[in-house]
Parts: sequence; structure tokens; C-alpha cells
Amino acid sequence: MNNNLVVAIDGYSSCGKSTIAKALAKKLDFVYIDTGAMYRAVTLYFLRNNIDLTDVSAVEQALNDISISLRTQNGLAQVFLNGEDVSDEIRQMPVASNVSKVAAIKAVRQAMVRQQQLMGQSANIIMDGRDIGTTVFPDAQVKLFMTADPMIRAQRRHKELVAQNPDITINEVYENLALRDHDDTTREESPLVQAPDAIVLDNSYLTPKEQLDFALSKITPFIQS
Repeated sequence: MNNNLVVAIDGYSSCGKSTIAKALAKKLDFVYIDTGAMYRAVTLYFLRNNIDLTDVSAVEQALNDISISLRTQNGLAQVFLNGEDVSDEIRQMPVASNVSKVAAIKAVRQAMVRQQQLMGQSANIIMDGRDIGTTVFPDAQVKLFMTADPMIRAQRRHKELVAQNPDITINEVYENLALRDHDDTTREESPLVQAPDAIVLDNSYLTPKEQLDFALSKITPFIQS
């Protein structure tokens, strides 16, 4: 049984999971772990090295050659793949278009889950992803499940992407999110599903402060007890 306090945040793409997780970690002085970034880093490695996702042995060998570390510098989360800062590259469309397929691979999920569970043994953590409250930490003391209107999610994501890719359209982003939702919720290995004891946070029309206050109201009783 893990004695540290674990806050598990699951939910759909572009619901602001990482934003609220980072805000909570800063407010509570917890360690923030972005599991989505870990899967994105694996995806980037597979793309760079032309790994055949249907070749189990190739995937397993590639996983042995991957080292992922998460750091925070000047308040910003950084993701390192084999020592290289890939924080920006993993947020681009080539990775976004393939990450759900990579994350559905059993060997990939098993490898990442092992790393994530180890991370949770050393500190109080805020961890966001797709299967944190159901697979990684089913005994987490606090579980949040985030959702939002699909078009609002697409608008948020488009705003992030258009600065680096001015030609990208809102429809492209919307379709990409719809595909990712389908892949995430229908995959055989650890699909995205709301845990029975998770608290739903629909942030379609909430301000960042309102979201943070809501989450804190669910977490602080466990800190005070």
C-alpha cells in the first residue's frame, strides 16, 4: 500500500489536465508527473526510428533503448528523451496523430506504468493521464475525471498549435481529438474510462481559478486528516 498522497487526474485530450495538475502541484508542493508526455516521448522515438508498431519484438527492443526523465526548471515542465529536451517537439501534430496508437500497445503501457508506479512511491504526487485512477494507482486517495465540450477542447488546442503552425485549421484539430478519443476509449489495454470513485470535473465553462478551487476542495481534507 502506498503511504504517500496520490492525486490521479484522468480525462480526455485537451481538457486542461496538465494545466490544473501543475497548478495543484505548485499550490500543494507535490511532485507533478505528466504521463501523457511520457507516451509522447516514446511516440517520438518510434517515429524517428521508424519502429513498426505491429512488430512486438521491435517495440520491446526500442523500449529498452528509451530513457525518459521529467524535470521542472523556472516553473516549466521539461521532458527529456535519452538526454535530449523534446518538450516542444512532442507537442507537434506528427506526435499527436500517433500517440494514441503507441499508447495502446501493451508492452508500452506496461513499461510506462511500472515507471509511474515507482515515481509514486517516493513522494506526494499529482499524476495526470488516461488510466491513472484505474490502472496505475487504483487506490489513489483522490481521483478526478476531466471532461469538456469537444468543440471547446478543439478551440483550446487550436490556439496552442496555431502559433507554431499558422496553417492548421480548427477542423483538423477537432478531427484529431475525435480520433484520439476513439482510440483512447476503445483500446484493449487500459482504456480511458471514468473510475467508479472518480469525481467529474467538467471545465467547459469554468475559469482556471474555479477549476483549481474545486480540485483543492476535494484534496485538502486528505491533507488535513
